[in-house]
Amino acid sequence: MSLKLEDLTPGQKGAIVLVSLGHDISSKVLKHLNEPEVESLTINVANLNDIPPDIEQQVLKDVYQLLKAKEFINQGGVEYAKKILEQSFGAKKANLIMNRLENSIKTTGFDLLKNVDPKQLRNFIQNELPQTIALILTQLLPQHAAVILSDLPPELQSEVAYRIATMEKISPEALKEIESVLDSYFEASGSVKTVSTSGGTKAVADILNLIETSSEKIILESIESDDPELASEIKNLMFVFEDVILLDDRSIQKVLKEVETKDLSIALKAASEDVKKKIFSNVSERVAVMIQEEMEYMGPVRLSDVESAQQRIVEVIRRLQEEGQVIISGRGGKDEVVV
Repeated sequence: MSLKLEDLTPGQKGAIVLVSLGHDISSKVLKHLNEPEVESLTINVANLNDIPPDIEQQVLKDVYQLLKAKEFINQGGVEYAKKILEQSFGAKKANLIMNRLENSIKTTGFDLLKNVDPKQLRNFIQNELPQTIALILTQLLPQHAAVILSDLPPELQSEVAYRIATMEKISPEALKEIESVLDSYFEASGSVKTVSTSGGTKAVADILNLIETSSEKIILESIESDDPELASEIKNLMFVFEDVILLDDRSIQKVLKEVETKDLSIALKAASEDVKKKIFSNVSERVAVMIQEEMEYMGPVRLSDVESAQQRIVEVIRRLQEEGQVIISGRGGKDEVVV
């Protein structure tokens, strides 16, 4: 089967461009990248097989189009860029290019947030408006956003999460206003280049998956009281410990093989009867008795320890799901299956 452009990963495309540029130019390009990026590109170059000339040309053309689009945006904004691209490549191709840019380009002023300690950023933004906090959190890695969201007051947590879930495209003017606030605090400068598609239910689900169960529950309950449909959509994108009941028996058995018995015993201390029943029905009678005895023997356990154990088990489930080894049935009685 012949190689196609869509078969290539972004890393492979980057490697092809790097090789095509030659040693002198490539070395100059690498000087502008950080260490992880250089390492990733180097690995992709090392693993690069023979690329047909037509594929190489397609990759270079693709990169050229994206660079031109960024240039047009800098010159006259998004609408100007789209108009020029439509004249040059047609409406369909122009839309594809703009969609890729909207999904990949981050405004330069927000790039500085990547290296800021979450605790430091929390101290700065906690007195900002919920919509401002929400936008800033969408520019962070989910694990960093989760740290900040967890430390906000409960009533603010719910409002910020709701703002993230309902966030759509943000205008350049709004981004520039928020960016100026960041500049004044971090003494950085930059300019807004394009409309950024941030937030949405997937973004808030990714964040909620990483915060403490107690905070997650409060936030979801608050959103559900205002917008049950939105809360349901967020839950559909999440997996929490209680969702163990959504695993089929074969999947549960695979998960249990990779979970420490101690973690399982602690996690079940605060689990529902349905979850306990699901677990015990997928282990031998001897193992079930052993787990129950250990739960009784350990006595009272801190809620934070229970949540940590549950989170470790959830991480195992997510990893196995990504590897295609487990199946999670749809929530709310849906027939769909997530694989």
